[in-house]
Amino acid sequence: MKSVILVYSGGLDTSICIPLMREEYGYERIVTVTVDVGQPAEDIKQAAEKAAQMGTEHFTVDAKEEFAKEYCWASLRANGEYQGYPLSTAIARPIIAAKAVELANRLKITSFAHGCTGKGNDQFRIEYTIRALCPQATIHAPIREKNLTRSWEIDYAKKHNVPIQQSLEKIWSIDENLWGRSIEGGELENPEKAPPEVIFQWTKGFETSGHTPREVKVAFSAGVPVSIDGEKTSPAQLVNRANQIAGDNGVGRIDVMEDRLLGLKVRENYECPGAILLLAAHKALEALVLSREEQRFKRLVDQEWAQLAYSGLWWDPFKDDLDAFIEKTQERVEGEVTLRLFKGSLQVIGRKSPWALYSQELASFDTTTFEQNDATGMVKQFGLASRLYLSLKGKK
Repeated sequence: MKSVILVYSGGLDTSICIPLMREEYGYERIVTVTVDVGQPAEDIKQAAEKAAQMGTEHFTVDAKEEFAKEYCWASLRANGEYQGYPLSTAIARPIIAAKAVELANRLKITSFAHGCTGKGNDQFRIEYTIRALCPQATIHAPIREKNLTRSWEIDYAKKHNVPIQQSLEKIWSIDENLWGRSIEGGELENPEKAPPEVIFQWTKGFETSGHTPREVKVAFSAGVPVSIDGEKTSPAQLVNRANQIAGDNGVGRIDVMEDRLLGLKVRENYECPGAILLLAAHKALEALVLSREEQRFKRLVDQEWAQLAYSGLWWDPFKDDLDAFIEKTQERVEGEVTLRLFKGSLQVIGRKSPWALYSQELASFDTTTFEQNDATGMVKQFGLASRLYLSLKGKK
């Protein structure tokens, strides 16, 4: 029997792929898989119900904890950001595709399908992972291959009794996982127009967020958070807690013009309250424990890491190399950071670590431990080459 694994979200694009796989591609057995990386529980449930209604074999894979521990924490250690926002959708695609491959191996299927369009980044991320982990794979992308429009998809869905009411009610295209929520499309495509308050679900606005400052303490070990306000939880639960605290205080809204892999510039709105909170704490702790040269070089490493992660190249050897350096630096990223949140602002107000490269005794203006006279010779020779250049320039 000709079989295919469909990476399934339950939205319009992936839903019409089910009849398309049967009618246009000749597959008799359609296996749908939804990977839970922190989407709303209702979306996961509806995806399963839709798939069953359309006669597929459906699997739901709970990957929330693995996603938090292996992907969110990896991105946090690398200070993973792209053009001003924390990597969220990008780091979810590799695990989603990897779980689809795991299922395919179990069912002995080598054909895959997805609902990505030909304009976005996800086609690169998903197909790279599938081919990397299943070199013999055949991959179908019906929306891209047939150059389909949304209006055509809606007409097709109605003719084939595809349940799409939920998709029609969604004015914007939304993607969610533990690390962030992206909102695009509709009136948001006009970069001059301010995003309406209704698009935000994880963060409160200025009027509705907390009216008194909220202090929060985040403890780290080996570069990853282990507790918030002294409460230890699992990685996924900790991210959810960070999302709630930061979101309630209006922190986490991002509006950017994003350059996609194909070169298209698009307007994107993100909600990443927990990620922004934890990234700020992590950077503050790194500044306390890493040397100046470690920090300088790590900024370069982090930038390269983010570009690979944004592209979905999770198993690239260059990323392995970068991970090795990052992991070594994180051995000393241990301690606690205190932050103050208020009406969308976030400020680091305290940090401590047993690995702190800071000595109050040496740095204080009120101690004589540091022999200031020892600096005289260094100061005299500082910038010598620059001074010689200026002297020669003056003579010319």
